[in-house]
Amino acid sequence: MDIFGRCRSYTESREAREAGLYPYFTPFGGQDATVAQTVDGEILMCGSNNYLGLTSDPRVKAAAQAAIEEYGSSRTGSRLLNGNTPLHEELEHELADFLGMPAALVFPTGYQANVGVIASLVSRHDVVILDREAHASVYDGCGMSRARTRRFAHNDMDDLERQLASVPSDAGRLVIVDGVYSMAGDLCPLDEVVRLCRRYGARLLVDDAHGIGVLAEGRGTSAHFGVTDEVDLITVTFSKSLASIGGAVLGPSDVIEYLRHHARSLIFSASATPANLAAAYAALRILRAQPWLCRQAVENASYVRRELAALGYDPIPSETPIVSVRLDGVPHTLRAWRSLLDRGVYVNAVVPPAASPRLRASFSTTHTPEQLKRVVAAFAEVRDLMPLEDR
Repeated sequence: MDIFGRCRSYTESREAREAGLYPYFTPFGGQDATVAQTVDGEILMCGSNNYLGLTSDPRVKAAAQAAIEEYGSSRTGSRLLNGNTPLHEELEHELADFLGMPAALVFPTGYQANVGVIASLVSRHDVVILDREAHASVYDGCGMSRARTRRFAHNDMDDLERQLASVPSDAGRLVIVDGVYSMAGDLCPLDEVVRLCRRYGARLLVDDAHGIGVLAEGRGTSAHFGVTDEVDLITVTFSKSLASIGGAVLGPSDVIEYLRHHARSLIFSASATPANLAAAYAALRILRAQPWLCRQAVENASYVRRELAALGYDPIPSETPIVSVRLDGVPHTLRAWRSLLDRGVYVNAVVPPAASPRLRASFSTTHTPEQLKRVVAAFAEVRDLMPLEDR
């Protein structure tokens, strides 16, 4: 069988484009934190994870530009060989100090951080237990590790305990959860997860991509629950609140040193660019100096969530800048997405297998009250257009 056969039989994306309901790979032009340019004109951006609005902050842009002047556009090699810079090490020190962890290791992306950490630490002799809604990078890291992987029902502590209790006594145990689940914005009950991990002798990895820069004045989900000292490893990304691209793992110094020399996604990948590193470092320093930025982003989302509920929508409860609205089926979701876009409001259409059908919006510190009211008004118009059987 020709392996290209499955490619030729794939028609869903073409059909969605022809129907005007294709929600992916939109070419965005220049944008600030809240407004973007498309081929159809200016839209209000409510689909970005730019929670603190720092991608357009002059201090962040200036830091990236200065790094290019000093180091060039790329290091053209891996950190192991010629790609390491003082920027990497300064950022690692700042992250570890801010999050209250002993040490940190910077990766080119958050995806590579999860894949590298998991694939390096566990093997086919070990058992990984992960929340069913963990990020795709977690699943991929587990696959690369060849560890025995078990899933527990989302945020179900009874199911997690059943899984832990069934692990053979001679197997290593690693539990993996997201601090904040990206599709719904709900929090992991991390204090309960910590308690179970300690009871059953399991190590704990928290992917806090959507928690850092949001919860506990930016220190993330572990700090929010007051359990940072009891969490073994934390992975973070720079592509949300830190206005850049890249990722890191934080944990005990000896574990970080081991990962530095064994994580294949670090060793065999080109280093993060100087501009990316400098932007993330500048954003982190701004976050530390202005923790109110986190609170404003959450307050903006809370306002929209309340207003949508009053309109009859069913937004998932959250303490984060993520507003996730469940809808009835894929066609309904795509029509609602298109209708909002026609009104100049961009949100993300989420369909299986990523998650059950929904619209996922996310809000920034820099969204103005007028912009938030415009979002609510657009949702109100779309709601009125929906046929009764879709309600």
